[in-house]
Amino acid sequence: MRKLIAIANVIAWGGFWAFGYLALTTQPDDTVQMVTAAVLAALGAGVGMLAYFWLVRHSEETGYAKKPNRAEKRDEDAGEVNRDVLS
Repeated sequence: MRKLIAIANVIAWGGFWAFGYLALTTQPDDTVQMVTAAVLAALGAGVGMLAYFWLVRHSEETGYAKKPNRAEKRDEDAGEVNRDVLS
């Protein structure tokens, strides 16, 4: 499954760049082709980002990539403000 998502990621970003180029270089008179290419480029970007985020999350879960440093929420201070800090 991981390799399939990686292949979809590469194809989606390739479609984004190819159709994005077509959308930007189309003659202004041909609006149908320009809009079609822009929509396909946006779909390629969307699928590419979703696939990339899935790959990042999967690599963190499997231990291939290091998890990002995040502060853990403490249970004793959940939602409360310490008055000593404010004064």
